[in-house]
Amino acid sequence: MTITCAIIDDEPMALSLVESYVEKTPFLTLKNKFSSAIEAMQAIQEEPVDLLFLDIQMPDLTGIEFSKMLPKHTRVVFTTAFDEYAIDGFRVEALDYLLKPFDYAEFLTAANKARDWFSLVKKSEHSTSETTKISMETVEEKKEKEFLFVKSEYKQLRIKLDDVLYFEGLKDYIKIWLKNESKPILTLMSLKSLEEELPETDFMRVHRSFIVSLKNIDVVERSQIVINNQRITVSEAYKPKFLEFISNNSL
Repeated sequence: MTITCAIIDDEPMALSLVESYVEKTPFLTLKNKFSSAIEAMQAIQEEPVDLLFLDIQMPDLTGIEFSKMLPKHTRVVFTTAFDEYAIDGFRVEALDYLLKPFDYAEFLTAANKARDWFSLVKKSEHSTSETTKISMETVEEKKEKEFLFVKSEYKQLRIKLDDVLYFEGLKDYIKIWLKNESKPILTLMSLKSLEEELPETDFMRVHRSFIVSLKNIDVVERSQIVINNQRITVSEAYKPKFLEFISNNSL
């Protein structure tokens, strides 16, 4: 892992020393160096770095003040000759605090701490990205689903989701009510497992025993849905989500 960095110090010797330490550290890449925070302000905003080695006591603008103006991604290791600033340094979430004069071993410890921090952030972002990607793929698969195969009377029946009016749960069985059919299809399945297979944009559970086709709702009257002359009560547990659906699709 490579970490980009910059140095700000109003003491030329200190600036050169930190620069030499950066150059001998394989995972650090020096992008810029500055003799004051004012000088660095625009450059850091236009070309942010991962890590900033920042002196605290400087004229015009202190390192503590400047650290509060940095891009969110940029982290700080403070370098100073005054240990009374340590508490202030950690209040602005500095990764480390180097007290001058410090040697290369101390510098490397701080640099390694920064590398560990950025590695953790990268792993966390990758994990979140993968989780989101899997979730979105699952949603897209559900959206594209047009039919289900269900087992009924020793057969696998192909059910077009557009033909479904609603599903009615009866313990371990489900009744599937279809358009233009007077009798439902009976299949051995739980309503919960079925719910996980249905596209959320087209179907919604409105009761412990009912999942309805949203596109086939004829009337909503108070706490009841009418589908094909069948009244289905929206229970309290599912009412907030259903009312949100109604609100989002009302004139």
